[in-house]
Amino acid sequence: MTTFTNTTKQLARTLLTTSIMFAAFSFNANATSPMHPSGLNQNMLTSQSYTQENYLTSDATKMYPKPEDGQVQHILTLPKLDNEDNYMVEIEIGQLRNVDCNKHGLMGKLTQKTVQGWGYNFYQVDEIKDGPSTMMACFEKEKTEKFLTISDKLTLKYDSRLPKVFYLPEGTQIRYRLWQATSDFNYSK
Repeated sequence: MTTFTNTTKQLARTLLTTSIMFAAFSFNANATSPMHPSGLNQNMLTSQSYTQENYLTSDATKMYPKPEDGQVQHILTLPKLDNEDNYMVEIEIGQLRNVDCNKHGLMGKLTQKTVQGWGYNFYQVDEIKDGPSTMMACFEKEKTEKFLTISDKLTLKYDSRLPKVFYLPEGTQIRYRLWQATSDFNYSK
């Protein structure tokens, strides 16, 4: 009876080890940014930021309002792509903060506004405050720098015709990434 039990245990260990190795090598996925149109592996979007003191206009952004005192205008420019319908831009707005081991967040309201007379949209956050956090005891753990975001996230269709313009409080940043569809549409039956 013990021989049967030892053989069963050995078989179970072998199956478990094989399953773990199979899972580790079979279900890997890599997320990469789409290739830049130049063929080089570089960031496709360019970004600029302007305060009231260093504000500059260009033909593409002259219709947008000048940032108010305490605000920074962030401009994301997207290069022209062949099939822009296959791309989207994900935007997160937040701040770098030194935080303890708790989960932290920020509070702020993202509003979409329109440039009067032009019909172009821009986005604004007037104020960012400390948000909710967990209350774990973090004894003798060092604080680490993390990018904390407001809960409003934004996903925009890729459109290189107009820059994406944001007005945010000083000390606030935009984090962005591109999404690319790599498969064709399927149809329901």
